[in-house]
Amino acid sequence: MSTVPPGKSASARLVQAAALVIVFGLLFLATRLAPESRVIVGTIAGLGFLLLAGTLTSELVETLGLPHLTGYILAGIVAGPHVLDLVDVGSVHRLSDVNGLALALIALAGGAELRLAQLRAAARSLAWAMLFQTVLVLLAAGVTVFLLAGAIPFTRGQSPAFIAAIALLWGVLAVSRSPAAVLGLLTQLRPKGPVTTYTLGFVMSSDVVVVVLMALAIAIARPMVEPGAAFELANLGTLGRELLGSAALGTTLGILLTLYLRFVKGPLLLVLVGVGFGLTELLRYAHLDPLLAFMVAGFVVQNFSTHGETLLTAVEKTGAIVFVVFFATAGAELDLPLLGSIWPVALALASVRGVATWIAARAASAVARDEPSVKTWGWSGLVSQAGLTLGLSVVVARAFPEFGEGFRTLAIGVVGINEIVGPVLAKLGLDRSGETGEGRADGPPSIAPPA
Repeated sequence: MSTVPPGKSASARLVQAAALVIVFGLLFLATRLAPESRVIVGTIAGLGFLLLAGTLTSELVETLGLPHLTGYILAGIVAGPHVLDLVDVGSVHRLSDVNGLALALIALAGGAELRLAQLRAAARSLAWAMLFQTVLVLLAAGVTVFLLAGAIPFTRGQSPAFIAAIALLWGVLAVSRSPAAVLGLLTQLRPKGPVTTYTLGFVMSSDVVVVVLMALAIAIARPMVEPGAAFELANLGTLGRELLGSAALGTTLGILLTLYLRFVKGPLLLVLVGVGFGLTELLRYAHLDPLLAFMVAGFVVQNFSTHGETLLTAVEKTGAIVFVVFFATAGAELDLPLLGSIWPVALALASVRGVATWIAARAASAVARDEPSVKTWGWSGLVSQAGLTLGLSVVVARAFPEFGEGFRTLAIGVVGINEIVGPVLAKLGLDRSGETGEGRADGPPSIAPPA
């Protein structure tokens, strides 16, 4: 690992470290000497603190070769209610409202990064990857749950059919990835190359596959958990309408953004903030998928207009602050006591998923005859999990209240591990494949440079 990246002197790093200690120390004293101040300025102080602490921590972990996302998450964990309690539970929940805007910006940028020419070139590779990743990861995760049934509280002593249903649901959950982590890394590193294209194309398109698989898995698992329940295909029809509705609304939004960029040519900041907050809530109220809708909108602007790079630059400027708060809040929400109570099972499940992801990626690359860099490092960006996985665990908990809470608790533990390890592995893969910063000889970045 490098000691100090180019452009940052050792004295500058010492100043940043001192500033971070001072920031933590001042807030620690304030919360201990005047705890009532939390009620008055809790959320505002939490927002400012996470933004400053996350930025400083990300700069310091960069000296270890770690991605900025890791710094944001670590700052949130340390400041969160389960360590120093500088940002209390109420403030963390209120700051979660920023997630809607952050996910909207992430999806817009992700769709705008999907260029038709690159997708056509990588179509064979992505198709084989989707097949191998879905089948092998699902089977490996499901079999592991079945074998560890005696160590999992909500499966202990249950019938084989009951355990098989939970194994199926967990297998589908293991297939899910983290678009937020991938886009966050692209924002920082601005990589360009086959591994970047492969990772971005796979992660952004796999969301749709996972959502469909989960609806199917719930329909199959219900008769196995509840004797006498029938297999209901109506859920699949509802899901199809929701996906089509999300894609249609995303296409409309993409056209409107294109017209705005072409004819109005005004500042996009207020437009993106308004769309990110307002439309996200409207989509949820209409039972549509905001992530899919915004991703389609970005894809339309990039591939059917000349304003794709303009949109990426505007998203980058708008999201520079939002992304720090988003990932720092994710770290603050990580329930460390819960993770400590189930860590052996969570670690086993996370490890099996990681190994299965690696095996599936190597097998798919061999069949698709991918480039050497994709064969070696294509798996590295597929380990992270975050919001989508937790969202699916909530869906399972609502569908099966008899074991849903335990299922969601285990999901939080596994996601916590993957949330910390995944970005580090993804950056390692991009660095080793020569697609980040100094590894590129020439060519424009894959994502707009940060403001």
